[in-house]
Amino acid sequence: ADVARQIAQVPDLIQQKVNAIIIWPTNAKAVAPAVRKAQAAGIPVIVTNSNIAPEGAEFIASFSGPNNIQQGASAAELMCEALGNKGQIVQISGQPGYTTAIERQKGFEDRLAEACPDVKILETQPGDWNREKSQRVMEAFLVKYDKIDGVYSGDDNMGVGALNAAKAAGRADKIAFVGATNFAVGYEAMERGEYYGSIYQSPVDGAKNALKTAIAVVKGEKVPALNYFETPKITKANIKDFTKPVF
Repeated sequence: ADVARQIAQVPDLIQQKVNAIIIWPTNAKAVAPAVRKAQAAGIPVIVTNSNIAPEGAEFIASFSGPNNIQQGASAAELMCEALGNKGQIVQISGQPGYTTAIERQKGFEDRLAEACPDVKILETQPGDWNREKSQRVMEAFLVKYDKIDGVYSGDDNMGVGALNAAKAAGRADKIAFVGATNFAVGYEAMERGEYYGSIYQSPVDGAKNALKTAIAVVKGEKVPALNYFETPKITKANIKDFTKPVF
């Protein structure tokens, strides 16, 4: 998550005259000027997992990754299901400025308002993709709100931090936990019945898709601007259909 380091790496790769660059933006806006330099040098850039900001979109060859808006929307549907379409929840978002965090939050909020308007978001705070910080955020939520029916987190790493805080406070059994990307810890918590559901996203599939996209670009093949891969819902009911994530 070092923005400056990532930006500095791009000129080094340009000097090496690589055939293509695959980049996972730490900050969607900050990386745009570096990507523009690569494109000007004739080096195609494939963005993976978290998209670049709109002002940088014209400088990339393709985006390979999940549809983060859809991931957030699917997580909202899981939350509606978990709460029977009624209740009050808190939200732990990802790192500010990170496209994935922004899009998962938007997808969740928009779909929640459509699918179950009687589920209200009490407050949103960033967890920065960090389990320990998310645990502290949840501790503060638990002090502030006597009734929390659900917690939506941008990924399961943060979600399990929230779960740990709720367990320590003796309130976990009354709260539904939903994430937008399934981690191994979330998978295990789901197996135990402590975590309601998440969105399955294999880092292996993501890496393969990014590399396949980059090779196609280098070969001069036509590739879609948005090369999405499927990210289905996962709950305890269908968990055996999915391999435990490697992250």
